[in-house]
Amino acid sequence: MSFYVVVVFAYVVVLIGIAFYRSTQIKTQDDYMVASRHAPTYMLVGSLVCTWIGSGSLFGGAGLAFRQGFSALWLSAGAWVGIIVVYFLAPRVRRIAEYTVPDILERRYNAFARILGTITIIIAYLTIAGYQFRGGGRLLNIILGIDPELGGAITCGIIILLTMLAGMVSILSVDVVNGLIMITALFLALPVALKNAGGWTNVTSILPPEHFSLLGGKSFTWAVGIFFPTFLLLIGESSMYQKFFSAKDERAAKRAALGMVIGVVLIETALAAVAVIGSSFLWNNPEFQVHANQETVILQVAFRYLPTFLGAFLLAAATAIILSTGNTFLMTPATNLTRDIYQRFIKPDASDKEIVLFQRLTIVAFGVLAYLVATQFTTILAMALTAYTMIGAGITPALLAAFLWKRTTVQGGVASILAGMGATIGITIINKIRLAQTGKLFLPEDYIVIPAAILSILVLIVISLMTPPPPRAKWEPFIEK
Repeated sequence: MSFYVVVVFAYVVVLIGIAFYRSTQIKTQDDYMVASRHAPTYMLVGSLVCTWIGSGSLFGGAGLAFRQGFSALWLSAGAWVGIIVVYFLAPRVRRIAEYTVPDILERRYNAFARILGTITIIIAYLTIAGYQFRGGGRLLNIILGIDPELGGAITCGIIILLTMLAGMVSILSVDVVNGLIMITALFLALPVALKNAGGWTNVTSILPPEHFSLLGGKSFTWAVGIFFPTFLLLIGESSMYQKFFSAKDERAAKRAALGMVIGVVLIETALAAVAVIGSSFLWNNPEFQVHANQETVILQVAFRYLPTFLGAFLLAAATAIILSTGNTFLMTPATNLTRDIYQRFIKPDASDKEIVLFQRLTIVAFGVLAYLVATQFTTILAMALTAYTMIGAGITPALLAAFLWKRTTVQGGVASILAGMGATIGITIINKIRLAQTGKLFLPEDYIVIPAAILSILVLIVISLMTPPPPRAKWEPFIEK
């Protein structure tokens, strides 16, 4: 058994041990869903960073950096700006102190908005969880040589177990460790990888000049197309709001958002830099002309081009990235189904024990479904952009309007969710049919967000202005201090 396998295996065992220990402390619905609302700032920062830095960054963003160089950071920059917006919203979110984003949608709009929001989140988050499984499959393929599909199934099982054991309590505990591993490994690996690549001069001589330009040889429309999915997703990101609900107070929520900005900028910039340096090693390798293979560039750097100990440490960080995001994106839709459908409409008088059991069973079912969803896409980047648009166009406009625009009406909010979700699903289906018939997409995933978000926002504004203003009681808790 190689040293790489030992390190990754040992790391996973430690995380499972933490989750088992924390599971003994679960007594109530609050414990499982929002960590009893006692999470301190450092735990929130670690978990918020780990939630965002997932396989979308490790594989999708890295593959984009392989092809486009540092202009791939347009994908990350959307999140950076989104976090700044969230910084100002975080105290209001914590003050409302619900469990889920659909809780907010029903309180500001109506029960139908809750149901639509829940459906949107489940579809998007199962897609995001699914590409964590694919990422884990690729990692296990590199270090063990097993089939990526089998590796994905193993990853799925591990993430289900980690999530099911102690819910938000274990996620917050494990993510502190994961966050430290990510930052340390990346910033140790970066200078060593650059040295082994022959220095910066050699890297720039191998790669095209566009790799070091603002747009990477692409148009500004392309930059907008990859900026806004992450921007809109982050503002409407349900698991992030669930973690703000876990904060011990409004001050902790706001400080956690600030810490998240710093952590995400540092880690995503380091990931892009490692991917660009790694692309100089593999630029002329025919095997890496395939987009799916390009997405493994950071893992290839760890396995092939770093000293064994440091490479194993970076692979442990990759494991942290995959697992920490996977468990959050299983936890959130399971919380939504449990809280927003089962507890709200089916069994309002369910005991804490029944609720926790239902959510654990839901996590298992959603994990299996997410694994099946992952088989419907060719690349992790395509999955990421589609899922980001689903939330960004389906949830974010109505959610932002709830906090920022008194004139938003119930009809406008509901119609906006329906329009954004419908446009994303519709374009995805058309793309699949068109690809099967002609070999070409109707609209590349890079651009789906533009028509979907525009439609959602227009519908929100027009219908709100065409319908009577909402009563003060609807908007006051969201806007007034």
